[in-house]
Amino acid sequence: MPTSTTAVLLRLVRWARPALPRIVLGGLTALGASLLALAVPQVLAHVVDGPLLTDGSRGAVVVAAGLVLVLGLLEAFLVWCRRALIVTPGTFVELDMRSDLFRHLLDQPAEFHDRWSGGQLLSRSMSDLGTIRRWTVFGLVIMCVSATTVVVGVVLMLWTAPALGAVYLVGAVPMIWLGFRFREDYKVVARRAREQAGDLATAVEESVHGIRVLKAFGRGDDALDEFVRQADELRETELHKARTQSRVTLALGAIPEAVLAVSLAVGVSLAAAGRLSVGALVAYFATAAVVNAPVERLGQLLAMTLDARAATERYLEVMDTVPSLTDPAEPVHLPPRPEAGSRVELRDVRFTHPRSGRETLAGIDLELRAGETTALVGLTGSGKTTLLQLVPRFVDVTAGAVLLDGVDVRDLSRGELRRAVAVAFEDPVLFSASVRENVLLGVDDLPPVEADELLRRSLDVARAGFARTLPDGLDTVIGEEGLSLSGGQRQRIALARAIAVRPRVLLLDDPLSALDVATEADVTARLRAELVGTTTLVVAHRPSTVALADRVAVLEDGRITGVGTHAELMAHHPHYRHVLTASAASHQLVTP
Repeated sequence: MPTSTTAVLLRLVRWARPALPRIVLGGLTALGASLLALAVPQVLAHVVDGPLLTDGSRGAVVVAAGLVLVLGLLEAFLVWCRRALIVTPGTFVELDMRSDLFRHLLDQPAEFHDRWSGGQLLSRSMSDLGTIRRWTVFGLVIMCVSATTVVVGVVLMLWTAPALGAVYLVGAVPMIWLGFRFREDYKVVARRAREQAGDLATAVEESVHGIRVLKAFGRGDDALDEFVRQADELRETELHKARTQSRVTLALGAIPEAVLAVSLAVGVSLAAAGRLSVGALVAYFATAAVVNAPVERLGQLLAMTLDARAATERYLEVMDTVPSLTDPAEPVHLPPRPEAGSRVELRDVRFTHPRSGRETLAGIDLELRAGETTALVGLTGSGKTTLLQLVPRFVDVTAGAVLLDGVDVRDLSRGELRRAVAVAFEDPVLFSASVRENVLLGVDDLPPVEADELLRRSLDVARAGFARTLPDGLDTVIGEEGLSLSGGQRQRIALARAIAVRPRVLLLDDPLSALDVATEADVTARLRAELVGTTTLVVAHRPSTVALADRVAVLEDGRITGVGTHAELMAHHPHYRHVLTASAASHQLVTP
């Protein structure tokens, strides 16, 4: 990533380009307002050296006063134009950046989200983008206008009163030095404050999501203490920022005033000696008053710019992360769906975990027959969930290939693949939306009658009819992550969601673990009857689940060591018997 502030902020042009014409026009109107303000002292000089110090007519003074009034009104109008021109485009820049960030996050694989905390991503999408917008529509424009105003003002002061202009330039040297010192100190603390704000947001998010655990173990006070500690660190950092900015603001306010005091002494002496006209002296001080305003704002503008740099760096950190899973340049398409069902093949599949470097799957050869239900059995940590994730390309194989109806899944677009493969997890995630919206999440738009029929059948197959008894029926909005429902209810809603898409392949990662055996058997029987022609792979831990499958595959030490019916494996596969015995001993029935 670029290291200079200019290089970092220039990357915002990618999103700001559509708004640049209006931003530039707004900057020009603001510059016009500043130049009009600098024109007023020149009018005053003419009035002082003309009608006021001579026998000029009263009319000349009135004309000059009218000119100053017109200049003031024009300045006010141009300031209004600046705001009108740039505020709206700035909001569109923020919208585009936020939309691109969310689109990029959706494109990232699961391992990316394992590394990044939700709070850090949330702070980047909200507060950081707000800071960037404010700098784009205000800080950038005012900084450019202020710099131009200072340069033009100093040139006018040198032209009007060269000696006094030189005094002002001498006073500018320490101000420039202070600006560089402030930049180096502030950019470090600005970045630290944003990182701490992200960590604090993460702490709130984790505590809210885990509130039941905190209450169950009586650790609410500990969570509060940790939150207060992090909040206090952020407070200290923000105070450090404020102290750093206040020091430079004090200096940038005091130095120009001291320069004016010296200029007054020198100017009066020159005027008394006849080497400087009174009008020129008045014009110099009036111009200096206009120039001092942007000089005193320099600390605030520098702070805003460095905050924008830190926010931009954090935003680009995410945007520059290249997804490890991408669509092929020229994706192929699946053949028409076979009537008997789709076939899935895993050929010498190997998978090494990218973070630990441990080989989880060490040469898997497995065929999921068309239209059959295959149970995958293995000890905890044997790689069952990893194997499931290879089929919809949540992760990619390290070696080997996964084929769906003869097509390598890496040759398909992820959209087409995931429309063909549905997944229901043991720990389902529901959204803060209605039951209807959750179940029909993966379904393309249908006419209302068809959508209602699909919803009814999916809920019936998943034994999720309880949803109709909720306060608003199927339009009841369930809480965040579905935590207003019981574990069994969440699992059944998630299963109905997977059923509704009518997939070629259905992957079930022990999705009925919260149901009793009788309900599980009923749901499984309904699944087989409803999804005829759907190939199913289910990760199973309970003997009752395994017994309902057509075939069972045993995963041991990263390899498939046995495939057959439940009865065949019980008779001839010692490890299979060991796995089921261990599962039966550790399993506890949960009432839905």
